[in-house]
Amino acid sequence: MIATAQPHCGLISPAKLKTETALECRLKKAIDSGSVAIDERVEELHSEWTAGRAAKVTTGMMVVAGLILSLTLSLWWLILPILGGALLFQYAFSRTSLVSDIFRHMGFRSGAEIEEELIALRVLRGDFASLPTVHTIQDRDAVSRMEGEGGPAPLYEEEPKQDLHTAVKDLIGAIRA
Repeated sequence: MIATAQPHCGLISPAKLKTETALECRLKKAIDSGSVAIDERVEELHSEWTAGRAAKVTTGMMVVAGLILSLTLSLWWLILPILGGALLFQYAFSRTSLVSDIFRHMGFRSGAEIEEELIALRVLRGDFASLPTVHTIQDRDAVSRMEGEGGPAPLYEEEPKQDLHTAVKDLIGAIRA
């Protein structure tokens, strides 16, 4: 069996880590800190600005500032709203904008990345525990064995708990599936 390297979260800032590794580090930190830290992190994520939001605010400010400056100082300031409009127009025809790419390089995350961390934290907190399911994994396995073999399925023994690294990896895999 090949050993996989576990990320060391303490030495490198999360902004410089690969996105997946940074998510693992943030989830491990939240798990180690307890349920209050998970609640606080969820609240932080609700107010975190995405690269797209920052880009839209920036282009909007360009339009407003350019109009005000052109009315008060010089008509040359109309270049700003024209540039802002061109950037918004470019965004209408592609999945990302040039301005949001700049904000991504500055450390802002996409909405999908923030939502991924939010869902993982809510799973860890137990927010989805009371949701109804159609069947459990054991039921699905039992039904498939019953159909293939024609006999009753054996009961499973309780599985041992996973270590933190494996649990976080499985959680990230489940929310991305």
